[in-house]
Amino acid sequence: MKQPLLKHLVEITAHREHSRLAISVISALYQLTEVQAIRMLDIFTLRDEYFVQEKMVIRDGAVHTIAELTSDDPKEPLSAYPAMQACIRNHLNEFHETTSAGEHVLWLPVWLHGKMNSCLEIRSQKPFAPTMLDVIHGIFHVYCNYQSLLDYSERDALTGLFNRKTFDEQFTRYAFAIAPHEAHSLDHDERRHESNDEPKGHWLGVVDIDHFKQVNDRYGHLYGDEVLILVANILRASFRAHDRIFRFGGEEFVILLRSTTLTDARKIFDRFRQNVQEYDFPQVGKVTVSLGFVNIARETPVVILGHADQALYHAKKSGRNRICYYQELVNSGVLRSDITTNDTVEFF
Repeated sequence: MKQPLLKHLVEITAHREHSRLAISVISALYQLTEVQAIRMLDIFTLRDEYFVQEKMVIRDGAVHTIAELTSDDPKEPLSAYPAMQACIRNHLNEFHETTSAGEHVLWLPVWLHGKMNSCLEIRSQKPFAPTMLDVIHGIFHVYCNYQSLLDYSERDALTGLFNRKTFDEQFTRYAFAIAPHEAHSLDHDERRHESNDEPKGHWLGVVDIDHFKQVNDRYGHLYGDEVLILVANILRASFRAHDRIFRFGGEEFVILLRSTTLTDARKIFDRFRQNVQEYDFPQVGKVTVSLGFVNIARETPVVILGHADQALYHAKKSGRNRICYYQELVNSGVLRSDITTNDTVEFF
């Protein structure tokens, strides 16, 4: 046991990305114990309600992420998980239960900054023996400690989203994951869409909160910070678990939207815009956002960010509270694709 355990600990601490770290941890727990299945569940709030989202699962020896299991991103209310409710209510570090079918379930919440942001669900046909619990607790505590270190360096302190520093690595992973047929133009999209076979690609969206300076000037920075936190919560709820969301600073956010069609990307981005528009922000009232997005082709981050920012600028100039697609603006003659991005580089 000692040698395999050390091998798994070395592998766990070799990762610098949260999803890979989580996969490594649940794989280690599965291989070192005799459990039937392990799930990693994320928790987020929207309109003061808690929701649960399955991030990954391992059963029958295979790990599956949400992206592999479904193209949708199903969310369930926390009320569907009484054990997790009990953990939050009583600030528990673990919870044991036995199902009506006789299955034993161990719940291990992950607490960050005093809040439960995820939870491990471990299922076993047999009761958890003391030696098995020692292994589970040891690996889980290593995971929590290491995740805290990653979180400190990768996350924005106010919103909990990824910070600007982590964007380059995440962007590179997205850009180089694109298959050649996925780097397409709008014209290609339209031809494929006519044949009901629209291709999938990756997308980058840049978000700006409309008139945010007025919020700070009128209500103060405390309420301004609350708006940023609430917009971050709406972002989490509006996008899928395998998408990536960043706060670039101030009121600017960037989204990496993975593996979807142009039609669906437009719908997803606009759903987020509508979610913000319909939300009642305390004291401030109504807030809106503008968004520009672009297809991630094989270009540098500076160029792609510049194109998305041009689309965002047009959305702001055209009345705000709207989304604009860069290639569509170029094809219609509103923007020129050869416009210099020097100003945009400075902006970002």
